[in-house]
Amino acid sequence: MTNSNASPLAVTRVRHPLKFRLLQVARVDALTPHLTRITLTGDDLQDFTSASFDDHVKVFFPEPGADRPALPLPPTEPDGRPVFPEGQRPVARDYTPRRFDRAACELVIDFVLHETGPATTWAAQAQPGQYLGVGGPRGSFVIPDGFDWHLVIGDEAALPAIARRLEELPAGTRAIAIVETRDASARIPLDSRADARIVWCDDNPAASALLQAVRDLELPDGEGYVWAACESAAVRAIREHLTGERGIHKSRIRASSYWKRGAVAVHETLDD
Repeated sequence: MTNSNASPLAVTRVRHPLKFRLLQVARVDALTPHLTRITLTGDDLQDFTSASFDDHVKVFFPEPGADRPALPLPPTEPDGRPVFPEGQRPVARDYTPRRFDRAACELVIDFVLHETGPATTWAAQAQPGQYLGVGGPRGSFVIPDGFDWHLVIGDEAALPAIARRLEELPAGTRAIAIVETRDASARIPLDSRADARIVWCDDNPAASALLQAVRDLELPDGEGYVWAACESAAVRAIREHLTGERGIHKSRIRASSYWKRGAVAVHETLDD
């Protein structure tokens, strides 16, 4: 529920009942050599809800040799932590619901293919009929469309969320997207009804190309909102630049670490 007296520019948090779903692959489409789109289907999706472009679901992968992943036993712990059958806790990773078609009962998830890792290994061999487990989303952070401008920043891990945001923004909205990819082969069309400007930059191992692109950007006039998601150190530097050097209040920035160099399964929001 939202407060009818709230500011039209107030962000809202929406909670969803936690549910774990066993789904099957309906289609597999290679968008680029580095990005695979997997469409999932199943009766468990009938009550699926994703209210924001940066929602995330927990994807559970089958163990080697198994045809489907183990799912949590009902009920979960009081704090929401799932409980699995003994010795059957599957590998899980966070992913953005790229698109949900309620009429077709289909959920689309885009998988970035890395050099190694259980998610990449599974996505690279995915075939129609295979099973995946999906939990959540547990909640949504809803950013209003009515700001004077929207700036979205991210690397390949954030590309599905950025693409969804641009796709969902209404006509007449001003938007800027700064996206870092390993090279031009990893870029995809970013469709939008909004007045959107796209800035692409190539990954630079020696320095954050995203940070430099943000430093070089001339921000529009008016009140805007910034969403940023990328590697942990990079997103912290971007947030510090925007608050310290650009004077954007932290309440007008949502910054998340989608991964951390040298670590696995990192997903955290910077709230300080």
